[in-house]
Amino acid sequence: MDEVLRSSNLAATLQREGRATTSDAVRTVLERLRQEISSGALDNNTAQLAVDGIPAAVERELRQSLDLSLRRVINATGVILHTNLGRAPLSAGAIEHLSDIAANYSNLEFDLDSGERGRRDVHVQRLLDRLLAEHRYPKAGGDDAAPEAIVVNNCAAAVFLALNTLAEGGEVIVSRGELVEIGGSFRVPDVMAKSGARLREVGTTNRTRRSDYEKAITDNTRLLLRVHRSNFAMIGFTEQPAARELVELGRSRGVPVMEDLGNGLLVDLTSAGIQGEYGLHESLRAGVDVVCVSGDKLLGGPQAGIIAGRRELIKRIRANPLFRALRVDKLTYAALESTLLAYVKQDYSAIPALRMIYTPATEIRGRAKSFLARLGTIPGVHTEVVEGKSVIGGGTAPAATLPTLLVAITCDHHSCESLLSRLRAQSPPVIARIEDDCLVLDLRTVSADDEGPLLAALASTVETSQPSQTV
Repeated sequence: MDEVLRSSNLAATLQREGRATTSDAVRTVLERLRQEISSGALDNNTAQLAVDGIPAAVERELRQSLDLSLRRVINATGVILHTNLGRAPLSAGAIEHLSDIAANYSNLEFDLDSGERGRRDVHVQRLLDRLLAEHRYPKAGGDDAAPEAIVVNNCAAAVFLALNTLAEGGEVIVSRGELVEIGGSFRVPDVMAKSGARLREVGTTNRTRRSDYEKAITDNTRLLLRVHRSNFAMIGFTEQPAARELVELGRSRGVPVMEDLGNGLLVDLTSAGIQGEYGLHESLRAGVDVVCVSGDKLLGGPQAGIIAGRRELIKRIRANPLFRALRVDKLTYAALESTLLAYVKQDYSAIPALRMIYTPATEIRGRAKSFLARLGTIPGVHTEVVEGKSVIGGGTAPAATLPTLLVAITCDHHSCESLLSRLRAQSPPVIARIEDDCLVLDLRTVSADDEGPLLAALASTVETSQPSQTV
């Protein structure tokens, strides 16, 4: 240890990183080297080479241990709401507002007019009130009321909180065809069990009728629950009652209807070629009493769960002590406020996820051809522009695809899997996919600002993939 630390090759490292951190890295490198020697993996020559390379190995160890783990990546997969890559990227306005709030004090829970303590959810409540004002719930004696909404940290939390508030100790009726499992092995029955509500399954996997719900209602029924089939589609011999049918049934029996909608959609996607994906407005228009949606799916904002619906039910949910445990911080409110403001202004192009969805294939074709022209010709590397499909992802519109153009690449000297691995090792890492024995890049999910870094990463990957030649 002392000999390595006294090495002139590590002098600059010691000064930059400090003795304690550098010592830990040296200790790790030496222990790894001892294990390789003890196992017989190194002979005398290779062991000496490894000893000579200790300073460089220490530098690598420091980079790996001290570099930030959460990193920006370039998404060239064509999956717009890629859950593993963080779903919806935030708008420029949201990032600017988030940065301003993060770097300074804010009026998160301070009323600037009265000078007294305020409520943190007012910052998005005013915008949600405007966006949902067109909907009305009938009240006894007239004076129809608009929906109210609150925010928690994700849609699963929203569903859990609503179930715990409205159905703890009682039964919740759900179609067997809607008992979904989302990413990470989270299942609707498990969430319901933890909430204290009891599941009452009705219908069959592929067909559930209104009469199935009606027959299952008892004095212990607290909710009728609809669950959006977020990550799969059912076709063929299927049946499912419309939301309005369940609302009519619920009102006739005095049972609220709740929908785990998830997608957060606030606009019409039919002009983008996506059919049948209904959103928050459609659910509220049907009269659903409580709707839970995500902030980072088709809404295009930060991770959050929004619970919207009948005011008296939302007030009960807000009063639940778990609401404080599941509430969001100032950064989420800042990003969500800016995202919702774009909807109020009807500036949908400011929201990256929507902009990607509405981008026509002709525009992507032009970008792909320009991209290849800038890449140029590299010996042993074959490129072309081919037709393909982009997907929405993120547990939304599971059957929908968007026509796109792909940059397809093959290399004489390396497999597509090797190129894919090399792209992930670039800075920033590039995430792509393999299709028809080609490495393919879908520029639909690559911003204009990321084209330069993507071009550099690809050029570095394919140029360094050439076999070395012995002179």
